[in-house]
Amino acid sequence: MIDRSAEWIASAAGGRLVGGEASEPGPRRAVVDSREAGDGDLFVGLRGENEDGGRFAATALAAGAWGAIVSPEHAGALEASGRPAIAAADPLAALQSLALEWRRELAAPVVGITGSTGKTSTKDILAALLRSRWPGTHANRENLNTEIGLPLTILAAERGTEALVLEMAMRGAGQIAELTAIAEPDVGLIVNVGPVHLELLGTVERVAAAKAELIRDLRPGSACVVPANEPLLAPHLRDDLDTVTFGEGGDVRLVSLHDGEARIDARGTEVTLELPYSEAHNVLNTVAAVAAATALGVVPGGPVAVSFSSLRGEIVDLGGGVTVVNDCYNANPMSMHAALEHLAGTPAERRIAVLGTMAELGRDGERFHREIGRHADELGVDVLVTVGESALPFGDDFDGEKHAVASPEEARAILEELARPGDRVLIKGSRSAGLERVVGAA
Repeated sequence: MIDRSAEWIASAAGGRLVGGEASEPGPRRAVVDSREAGDGDLFVGLRGENEDGGRFAATALAAGAWGAIVSPEHAGALEASGRPAIAAADPLAALQSLALEWRRELAAPVVGITGSTGKTSTKDILAALLRSRWPGTHANRENLNTEIGLPLTILAAERGTEALVLEMAMRGAGQIAELTAIAEPDVGLIVNVGPVHLELLGTVERVAAAKAELIRDLRPGSACVVPANEPLLAPHLRDDLDTVTFGEGGDVRLVSLHDGEARIDARGTEVTLELPYSEAHNVLNTVAAVAAATALGVVPGGPVAVSFSSLRGEIVDLGGGVTVVNDCYNANPMSMHAALEHLAGTPAERRIAVLGTMAELGRDGERFHREIGRHADELGVDVLVTVGESALPFGDDFDGEKHAVASPEEARAILEELARPGDRVLIKGSRSAGLERVVGAA
C-alpha cells in the first residue's frame, strides 16, 4: 500500500486533486489497464496512439478503484464519484514522478539491471540471493521493465521493502536514462552487451552506449557492476563509482562448479551457493548477481531458491518421454548461442531445435540467422525446425535433418510426428514469433 494521503499522491505525481478527500489514505498499487483495476487500485489513464485511457477511468472506479490519474479533459467527469481524481497534463509523466517519490519514501537500496540478454534471469537470481538476508526484497514481475512497467513495479512495493531489484529494458537511445531517472539506483548492473536492437541503433557500439546510460547517470559513490574485460563498456566507466567486474578475470569470478555447488570468489570472500540449474549462461548470471549483492554489502550463501520468470528455460514434459525446454520469451544471437550449447551438452537420445526469428537485427539479420544455424550444425543438433519465413536462413548452413514450417501450430504438429522417447527439444525465438503456442497447443 502507498500509505500516503490523496493530497500527497497528487503532489508527488505533479497533478492536481480535483475530486475526493485530500486526506483519503492511499491506494495499494497502480494499474494502467481498466480491466485489471480492482479494490484499492490507482488507475492511470495513459494516452496511446489510438486511444486515451482516461476514457476508461469511470469503468475502473466502478470496479472498485481507489481513484484515478487522468488528463484534465477527463478529470471533470470523475469529480462526482467521491473518489480521488487527479488531473495531470501527461499521465505517463505523472506515473513516473509518483514512482520516483515513492522510491524515495521507501528509502531502500535499489539495483538497476540491464543487458542485451539474461537480464530477467539475473534479476530473478539476485532477488533470490537478497531475500536470504532481506525477505522484503521486491522485484519486477515478469517483464514489467519499461517506462510504464518499471514505475508500476515500484508502486507495487510495500512500505518496509528492504531492497528493490529493477530490470530495465530498452530498444533505443535515451530509454535507460529515463528509467535510471525514475529508479535512482544505488547499484547499476550491466549483464552484457551484444547484437540486439540493431534495427534502431545500427551498431553494437551504439547498443553499448545506450546500455551505458545506466553508468553515466548513477550518482557519485554508487556501484557499477560490469563484465570483466568488456571493451565496449570501457569508455563509459567512471572514476567516481565503485566499479565491480565479474566473470573470468574479474573481481567476482567462478572458482568451481561441481554437483550443483558453485564456489565464487567475491573480491577475496568465498561464496558457496547450491544452484538448481547448470546452464553456463545462468551460472555466469549468478556470478553477476553475487557481484551486485556484495556491492550492497550482502554476502549470500546456501541454496538459491529462485523462481524464473515464465517462458525462460521452462522444462516441460511433452509426454511420451519427450522433454521440452520452453525458452521462447525472446531471442538474439547471444541467447541463441547459449541455449543451443546447453541443448548440445544435455544428455538425450536426439536433440531437436525449434527456432523462430530473432527480431530487430537490422540489415545483418539474415547473416546472424545463418550463423546460428551453422552453430547448431557444429554442435551436433540432430533436427532443426524453422518457424516462419524470416527464420528460413537458420537452415541455410545446417546439414542435418531440417524442416521448415509456417506457423507455431505447424511446428507443434510436426513435433508430434518427429519427437521420440528420450528426445530433448529446445523452443526458442523472439516474442514476435509466438512460439509459446508450440507447447501451449498441448
